[in-house]
Amino acid sequence: MTTRWLTPKEQRAWRAYLAASHLLEDALDRQLQQDAGMPHLYYSILANLSEAPERRMRMTELAEGLKITRPRLTYAVTRLEKDGLVGRESCRWDKRGSIAVLTAEGMAVLERAAPGHVETVRAALFDRLTAEQVEQLEEICASVADGLQGDEGAAPEDVPWRRRSSPSCS
Repeated sequence: MTTRWLTPKEQRAWRAYLAASHLLEDALDRQLQQDAGMPHLYYSILANLSEAPERRMRMTELAEGLKITRPRLTYAVTRLEKDGLVGRESCRWDKRGSIAVLTAEGMAVLERAAPGHVETVRAALFDRLTAEQVEQLEEICASVADGLQGDEGAAPEDVPWRRRSSPSCS
């Protein structure tokens, strides 16, 4: 099999993407740590739960929405639960599942953190783009995400939320 090396133009685009994505995630984490004492992932969990019916969501659906592994979500929800921001309930229709629930305190923390978070997202990303570039960004990201998510018949290891655990180092 012959390696299909990146062209110089593709290499520049790839490196620009990596730099932008790492810097953006760092900016979001720093702002949320400073304003709310939590990383971006924890904020994202609270935000997703706030948009769910009755502020409740099955853990597997939450992992899928966040595009993370179930063990990573379980760890994060456990930490948020200790802080009183999220609760957990047994799933009534599936004894193997559990439901994450945004608490009133979690909603209050989210409401306090949201304005600063939105301003950081706006300043770091959207204020730097034209309206046309925003449309292009959405189209590009959706295309990449669709290609990487695979379809329902994909193997469990193909997408993070279907993985049961991290691979072992053996």
